[in-house]
This record gives sequence, C-alpha cells and structure tokens, in this order.
Amino acid sequence: MRVLVLYAHPVETSFGASLHKQVLTSLAAAGHEIDDCDLYVEDFDPRLTREERIGYHDIETNCAPVAAYVDRLQAADALVIVTPVWNFGYPAILKGFFDRVFLPGVSFKMKDGKASPCLHNIKKLAVVTTYGGTRLRAFLVGDPPRKIATRVLRAVIKPVAPVAYHALYDMNRRTDAECTTFLGKVASAMEKF
Repeated sequence: MRVLVLYAHPVETSFGASLHKQVLTSLAAAGHEIDDCDLYVEDFDPRLTREERIGYHDIETNCAPVAAYVDRLQAADALVIVTPVWNFGYPAILKGFFDRVFLPGVSFKMKDGKASPCLHNIKKLAVVTTYGGTRLRAFLVGDPPRKIATRVLRAVIKPVAPVAYHALYDMNRRTDAECTTFLGKVASAMEKF
C-alpha cells in the first residue's frame, strides 16, 4: 500500500520526531511504500493567499500552487498523520496543508451548493499525536483534533474506511517508560496498518 505520511513538528529532537521515525520504520517493515512529507523540512507554506482564496472553487486552476502536494495526496492509498496537538489544535503548518491541499475537486466536490466527498483513494487513515493536557481536559473542550480526524477527515476519504487515533495525553508529565510504551504501541499499530 502507498502511504502518505504527513509530519508536522519543527524540532528534530522532539518526542514527535521519535514517533515520526517509528511510524516510518514500522510501515517500511510491513512492506508499505512510503511518501514521507515532513512539512517543516519541505518548508511548506501554510498561508492561503488572496489569489488562492479567490480561485478556490475554480477546479481547473485551484490546484496549481500546490500541484505537487495534490499529486502526492491523490497517489496515496492511505494517510498517516504524525503531529502534536498545541492549544487544542494542530500546528498551523498542518492546518494550512488542509486549507491549501484539501481543495474542491481534490477532497470534495460541490454540486448545487452541497459538498460531496471524493478523496476515495484514501482507504485507511491513522493519526499519531501527543497532547500536553490530560484526556479529561481535552474531553471537556470537545477534543477538536480527535474530531477532525474521526469525523472531518473520515468524511472525505473512502466511505467506511478504518480510522485509528493514537494519542498520548498529558505528555508533559509522562515518564520515559510511559513514552517508550506509547512508541511500542505505535510501532505495533503501524506494523499491522
């Protein structure tokens, strides 16, 4: 399976970087073809420009500024997102990727003012993430990142495609042993992906 791995963390020595490396290693061990998209290393510009917004619904031209990323997304059979959660949301660079690449004609089609999902080449989705806050704290504010993965992204990929959400909550107070255990869980999940 061709897997697009979207990675969004600016620090190469972070626990997020360790998760990213583990995801790549485990997917490769399972025999998947991997397209590793490290948004910071690739210097992805998350800003939707004025011109892009004006041409957003023009299917013939809206992909031009991000054509290479659209091609990579459309060539994938599966999507794995590795990212931290900051301020109960994804880093701006990842949010910008969704804004600029998940375009009309790419992730959804508009007909009579209604959006219809069309990113059906994505047959599996997994998110690997960390939170500084506890699960209860995330729950109390509605856990928007979890909902983006399990509801919003699920809605645009192949219908009934499996979605897995692997989260380590309360990251700032975790021991090394707990982080190692989570890395092991991620490794196992990616080997079975």
